[in-house]
Amino acid sequence: MSKIVKEEEINQIVGEILADFNGKKNIDAVDSFNTPDKYEVSELLKNLFRIVYPGYFRDKSYKIYNPNNSYSVIIEDVFYHLHKQIRLALDFAKGGEPQSHREREIESYRICKAFFKKIPQIREYLESDLLAAYDGDPAAGCFEEIILAYPGLLASTVYRIAHELYIEKVPILPRMMSEIAHSKTGIDIHPGATIDKFFFIDHGTGIVIGETAVIGKSVKIYQGVTIGALSTRGGQKLSGKKRHPTICDNVTIYAGASILGGDTVIGENAVIGGNTFITSSINANTVVSMKNLEMEYRTTGNAIKAEEIKQSDEWYYVI
Repeated sequence: MSKIVKEEEINQIVGEILADFNGKKNIDAVDSFNTPDKYEVSELLKNLFRIVYPGYFRDKSYKIYNPNNSYSVIIEDVFYHLHKQIRLALDFAKGGEPQSHREREIESYRICKAFFKKIPQIREYLESDLLAAYDGDPAAGCFEEIILAYPGLLASTVYRIAHELYIEKVPILPRMMSEIAHSKTGIDIHPGATIDKFFFIDHGTGIVIGETAVIGKSVKIYQGVTIGALSTRGGQKLSGKKRHPTICDNVTIYAGASILGGDTVIGENAVIGGNTFITSSINANTVVSMKNLEMEYRTTGNAIKAEEIKQSDEWYYVI
């Protein structure tokens, strides 16, 4: 060890930090073997994609003569690891009574069985999302392109998987899954949201959909849209209450729109224009757009600049 680095000083620093791991802080979880593991959850998602999109995401590190044998192994492997992660997560149920190890084993096994029975339904919804993406995007060359390359379908796939675990009241894991999709796509869908069939996210970056949002069939959403709460100043007192809007069937929401509030309902066939800010309900068959959006150009010295985009706080209805 060099003369600059003194062993006793390093030991003292290490000792002080270890002494701070005293379990008195919410950020202390020294026993990492008893908490859900982010890497395992990420691997679970990869294998679940291989199950819901058979043939698209298979592990090519080994040769396959009988695909069904491979899928059988993947399904059993996912069941084992999901069972394990759910068992660990059940310790963190909000406001729940502590369970014995056997009780957690039984409950996590029950949840796993219920989840795997839902996979055909998850695939049915994803098929509808795929069709909506193909029908709704002239740039889509084929179904394969959408499955392999579109961030919107990736985000909705993770949402539909995580949502089923959320319904089963599994703590932590659904949100971990949704945040993996968020980090990859920039699309933040809370697993508690309720989203019907034929859901299409176009481009997608910056979309936020809150926990209690309800979205109907054949809804199309562009980048930068927020379907959020009006205010969360109430904190945990608002837990369990409807804080996010309801979007009815066949609604299109263009880029940058913000729709806020648990009492806000966007009626069927409505079109919400870009950059609108909505905090009250909109009738069916209504087009909402910004008023007085105007570009101004003026000469300043040696250059012409585009600046001062003027817009009012008003929006209007075209019925």
